[in-house]
Amino acid sequence: MNLTQELLSMGFKQAVSDSSLFTKGKGNDFVALLVYVDDVVIASPCIDQVQVVKQHLDDVFHIKDLGPLNFFLGLEVARSSKGISVTQRKYTLELLEETGFLECTPAKTPMATSSRLNRTTGNTLENITQYRRLVGKLLYLTITRPDICYATQQLSQFLDCPTDEHLQAAHRVLRYVKAAPGQGLFFSASSYLLIKGFSDSDWAACPDTRRTVTGLCIFLNNTLVSWKSMKQHTISRSSSEVEYRALASAACEIQWLVYLLQDLEVNIDSPAMLYCDSKSGIAIAENPVFHERTKHIEIDCHLVRQKLQRQLLRLLHVTTTTNQLADVFTKPLVVNPFSSFISKLGLHCLYTPACGRVSTDAQSSAKPPSNTTDKTISKLTSELSN
Repeated sequence: MNLTQELLSMGFKQAVSDSSLFTKGKGNDFVALLVYVDDVVIASPCIDQVQVVKQHLDDVFHIKDLGPLNFFLGLEVARSSKGISVTQRKYTLELLEETGFLECTPAKTPMATSSRLNRTTGNTLENITQYRRLVGKLLYLTITRPDICYATQQLSQFLDCPTDEHLQAAHRVLRYVKAAPGQGLFFSASSYLLIKGFSDSDWAACPDTRRTVTGLCIFLNNTLVSWKSMKQHTISRSSSEVEYRALASAACEIQWLVYLLQDLEVNIDSPAMLYCDSKSGIAIAENPVFHERTKHIEIDCHLVRQKLQRQLLRLLHVTTTTNQLADVFTKPLVVNPFSSFISKLGLHCLYTPACGRVSTDAQSSAKPPSNTTDKTISKLTSELSN
């Protein structure tokens, strides 16, 4: 609270979209300050503005200046003229060493497609603390590893009564991250301001509750900035309904990103493009005459129509098999489709020769998938314009 009051007295504004973000000034004098407990990150196009803020905070709180951002809360940050790479390699290696999987045989996918996890299979673990700690660490790893987002979401459903099969599935995730512990996200310096999103659902996927799993991913141009895998709150009557609910979740995420960019003095002029593989879901969002089919759906789901009318976004159809990038957040996939979708999300391993660095670990030597996000979305955009 003292830090918040001090920043407000310095002329900073607390962002509405994120209460831990503070901004000040415009243009070259713009300063953004992000707070997490007692750790602070400052960003500005003017280094003099950064020095002024740091000096003032040091006079008041006696801060420790760690210099340029290289390591923050387990995140490793590397910069080049092409952009910024964020990984959790050190965190991953420590996790593998702690669990005894540092020398294990790598897996090609984080989750097997042969079975769906449920509460009834396997023997209940005597020590559930081990499972909970492992899943908690994997959840934190999803900050830079969206490729394990779905698997971790599934594992987190059984924290109250995990079985040996659930623990075995968690160990498979460890074997998967062992293949490339330095894999992470790349934020391009050449991205232009266009928001693109993908939403998808797997109807009644949960064998225990019959609730649907929703997946979404949002790009700023071709840079992945937001993703999510989650179960819907209610049981849905049709696949059209679940796709419509997924569109509503993606629309909310896009709206939040627009607000966040506005707090950062960035305005998006063109509507976001939201891709969905369900024509019926798009029809429900665009045409209010489907009242009989949708009158049981909560009113807040219909915000998709409102966002369409206000031209915040455009709904576009996309094919499921090759271009639905959100598919990787809704179900386990076999190796080839999984690798293809993950490469299109823009993940790369900074420590491989293909990225300009010589690998220092044998487990990092696997070639990263090529980034084909640009080709995929460019193809979709050209099809749109035609």
